[in-house]
Amino acid sequence: MTAAPSFAATHDNNPDRKKPKPPAMMSSVGGAQLAKPGTQVRLGPGAPVLPKEVSGRSWIVADAETGDVLAAHNAHWRLPPASTLKMLFADTLLPKLPKTTVHKVAPEELADLGDGSSLVGIKENQSYTVHDLWLGVFLRSGNDAVHVLSSMNDGIDKTVVDMQKHAEELQALDTKVVSPDGYDAPGQVSSAYDLTLIARSGMQKKDFREYCSTVSADFPGEEKKGKKRETFKIQNTNRLLTGSNGIAPYKGIAGVKNGSTTQAGSTFTGIAERNDRVLLVTVMHPESDESMAVYKEAGRLLDWGFAASGKVTPIGELVPPTSAEPSSPDPEPVKNGDADDDPADPVAASQTGSSGIGVALSVAGAVLAGLGTAMFLIRRRWPLPNRARREPRA
Repeated sequence: MTAAPSFAATHDNNPDRKKPKPPAMMSSVGGAQLAKPGTQVRLGPGAPVLPKEVSGRSWIVADAETGDVLAAHNAHWRLPPASTLKMLFADTLLPKLPKTTVHKVAPEELADLGDGSSLVGIKENQSYTVHDLWLGVFLRSGNDAVHVLSSMNDGIDKTVVDMQKHAEELQALDTKVVSPDGYDAPGQVSSAYDLTLIARSGMQKKDFREYCSTVSADFPGEEKKGKKRETFKIQNTNRLLTGSNGIAPYKGIAGVKNGSTTQAGSTFTGIAERNDRVLLVTVMHPESDESMAVYKEAGRLLDWGFAASGKVTPIGELVPPTSAEPSSPDPEPVKNGDADDDPADPVAASQTGSSGIGVALSVAGAVLAGLGTAMFLIRRRWPLPNRARREPRA
C-alpha cells in the first residue's frame, strides 16, 4: 500500500514560502513503487507505524545485506547532496591511492575552495600521507583534503569524470557530479536512493569502513625545521557516531557521512547493526526547525527499521552494480577478517596506537560502547536482492 505522508506539520518561520514538490514520477530503479512520490511502505501484521516526526524531503530505510528497501519517501527525488557526495568520492578514489604515499601540497591544490567550505586545516608546502588526507575527508569533511586528493588523481575534472562513471556503474543514476566535495554547484544532485547505494558500495571496502567509523584522530600540524611535527585532534562531525549538541551516540552506529550546505540543507547517510540486522538510512533536507533534525530523524527511522524488520513487505531493492552478475555464486566465506585485510599494512597495524582511529567492527571507548565487538560488515560482496543470508556473522 501507499501510506499517507509520515511526518507531522512543522513550524515554518515564513509560511508564505512555497516548498518544492517532488516530481509526479521519478526513476524506477529498484522497483516501480520507488518511482512514486510520497511515503511508500507495506506494513504487515505487528509492524509498527512509521514515526510521525520525520520531515525530510526524501528518505529511505533499507537492509544493508539483502538490499531490501523497507520504506521510503520520495526515494528518487534529485536533490543537492552536500558532503554526503564525499562517499562517492571516497568509494571512487580509495582503491587508486595507496594510503602510505606521502604528498607535498602545492599552493594551487588549495585554490578555488568554495566560500565557507569545511576544512581540516591542510597547509601548502607541507607533506601529508594519503591516510592523513582521508582522515581529513571523513572526520572533518575537509574540502581542502578532497582537492589535494583530486590533484593526486590528475585533477578535479578527471576526478569528476571518474566519480560520474562510478556512479553509473553502481546504477546511481539520479546522481550528477559537478564538484567532488559536494559543495553546492549548478546541476549537482543525488537522491536518498543513490546515496544509500553509494554507502553500501563503500562499506564493502575495509579502509572506507575504518575511516567512516573513526571517532577522532591526530592530524599533522605545521612542519618546523629542527622540531618534531606537532599534531592536533580532529573529531568526526557525524553526531550519531560521536554524540554532541544534545544528540546521543546511536547504539550500533558505524558511520557513514553527514553534510550541510545552503541549497542542500542537512543530509545524512548512516549504517547501524542491531539484533543481527544491518540497516542503512538516508535523510535529505529535513524541513523541521528541530535542532539537529537530520540526526534525530535518521535515528527515528533506524529505530523503526529495526522494529519493523521481518514485519514489512519490501517496497523495492538496492540494485547491485552493473559489474555484479546475479547468477554468480557467493564467494567463499572469509575467515578472521575481509579479503581486503592486509596484516602487513603498516598504516592499519598502527591504528591501535594513540591516533584515536577506530575500525567499524571494534570502535573503542564509551562513545560507542553499544556497538561492542559485534560483527558488522557485509560479508558477501554485493549481496544480491532476495537471497537469504547463509553465513552467520561472527
